[in-house]
Amino acid sequence: MLRSYIRRVPLGGLAMDPLTEPEVVNRVLNALDQGRGGWIVTPNVDILRQVAADPGLRAQLNEASLVVADGAPLVWAARLAGQALPARVAGSDLIWSLSRGLARSGGSIFVLGGTPGAPDGAHRAAAVLAEACPGLRVAGAHCPPFGFDRDPALLHAVCAEVVKSRPQMVYVGIGFPRQEHLIGRLRAALPGTWFLGCGAAINFVAGDVQRARPVLQKAGLEWLDRLAREPRRLARRYLREDAPFAAALLARSLHHRLTHRPAHRA
Repeated sequence: MLRSYIRRVPLGGLAMDPLTEPEVVNRVLNALDQGRGGWIVTPNVDILRQVAADPGLRAQLNEASLVVADGAPLVWAARLAGQALPARVAGSDLIWSLSRGLARSGGSIFVLGGTPGAPDGAHRAAAVLAEACPGLRVAGAHCPPFGFDRDPALLHAVCAEVVKSRPQMVYVGIGFPRQEHLIGRLRAALPGTWFLGCGAAINFVAGDVQRARPVLQKAGLEWLDRLAREPRRLARRYLREDAPFAAALLARSLHHRLTHRPAHRA
């Protein structure tokens, strides 16, 4: 199994892989060269909060091939606890770096997701990636209607479209945890394909949603930019649910660091 030789970092119930973005890309490309597929999960504070409350979801995500921290508070918490997560690895960045890596060998992608109100968003995102990454092949793109995964016929049709295209990489951006459940279904039919649950990344690439400025990304404040743009939708999640969880996570990590110091020899 891909993760067997990686010393993982436990954090909030998940086992994180201490990898940089280039290392993630290299592992994916090497696995594809050997005909092996996989699944990348990029948890942030909101995902970790949901995972902490749902043992079944936690078990599912711990089966992923790679789990990397998409959220500066997760990196900070790991470091406070004396663990080693080298950097944030965001799904919104991986969609670009993985595409560039695949393009070098003429690899193929399928873009699945986007905003249902902009049904051509997946196609536009795929076109943007193909133009920016010469050599990248677009196996397909589809923005399914909202709630499609609750309709057995629609769900079957969407899955059949992806499976028929036989892509090397599938970007799934329909929100957590729906995208993870869908990936679990698709992986069984495409064992040689890699999957990335990428949330809003498809909307960013298509230009339907503007991503935060790089200075905010580096400072770990990308969530603040999104809150300012969509306060009604995100205020409860970010301020009443995620912020207290993040504070508690940091406090637990610091407590672990202080209470697990190695004993000094006399």
